[in-house]
Amino acid sequence: MPTPSPSPTGAIAAVLADAYGLAVRDLVQMPIGQGTVNYRATCDDREVFVKNYPTGTDLAAEERAIGLSELARRHNIPAAPVVANRHAQLIDASTLHAISVWQWMPGRVTTVLNTRQCAQAGHALGRIHAVFASLPESAAPAPEADAWLRQDPARLETTIDRLLGIIAERTRTGTADAFDTVAEQTLRERRAMLERLPKLLAELPSGLTTQVLHSDYSPVNLLFDKDTLTAVLDFRPPNPFLLSYDLGRMAFYPNTVASDPDWMQAARTLITAYQAANPAASDIDILACARVALLQLLGSLYGVKQHYLKPGLFQDDLDEFWLLRHHTVASLLDHLPDTDQLLADLVATPNR
Repeated sequence: MPTPSPSPTGAIAAVLADAYGLAVRDLVQMPIGQGTVNYRATCDDREVFVKNYPTGTDLAAEERAIGLSELARRHNIPAAPVVANRHAQLIDASTLHAISVWQWMPGRVTTVLNTRQCAQAGHALGRIHAVFASLPESAAPAPEADAWLRQDPARLETTIDRLLGIIAERTRTGTADAFDTVAEQTLRERRAMLERLPKLLAELPSGLTTQVLHSDYSPVNLLFDKDTLTAVLDFRPPNPFLLSYDLGRMAFYPNTVASDPDWMQAARTLITAYQAANPAASDIDILACARVALLQLLGSLYGVKQHYLKPGLFQDDLDEFWLLRHHTVASLLDHLPDTDQLLADLVATPNR
């Protein structure tokens, strides 16, 4: 991930004035996001959300991602309208501080959704997939999906051993802290779990759909005003990947599985709404979504790897997320027959 520069509030305020005609009264960095530095700008006539892209960001790809957000919005999927600069550009790169500007949307992030919110989130995801399925990029090869389906446990074990070595050195020198203790335990558990990865991959059905997705669809990128979904945020560039990934990641999100005793009922509600909104979705993609979510989490060291190798913008959040993700891996492994049955019931039920 590119390294963001220090908060350049003065320079960004100047860009907002010069390139967007926005008279900024207050510009505050928000404690959210790992890939961009995000701000809330209070201007004379309105509020806007500002994304500052770190040096090295592929701005052309980010502009294509903005295009997906706008496409979704044109199809009545709630999304934040982007604000173009004076030259009709979606990203202003006229200074060292490249930014995009968005209309400020009402609502807040809720990491564990209630029943109505689950239904709205599932419906919106179904609409997104239905709209994006016809994009030319959806029919293109999906090399990232091909590589994902060939995950290498040995590579992951090597990384785990490297992280454990760093923790061991901290312990030896007396600099270990509380997170080191829990990280060591979870990394050793994860290393043992990796023995199941090849079999789980082999059991995935062939012919899983790849297409353009949201690619980061999760509760942290949804805004709700009470039970109403007001905005889907942070679309990623249009690189085709497994449809079951977007669906499974949302239906079996770590915060939900780790915090909601009725997480399987939440998944049922969300996927049922998804099926209704995207009736063309293949049964095999729905049947595989929990296993794809499990495999994505099992094969990822996101959070703990950053802690020891390259800390993120808000590393405490990543530390917590690692623990939630690890808990979810264990839960999904323990409940694999149950999630398989849940999904079999959903594709057998005439709810579309």
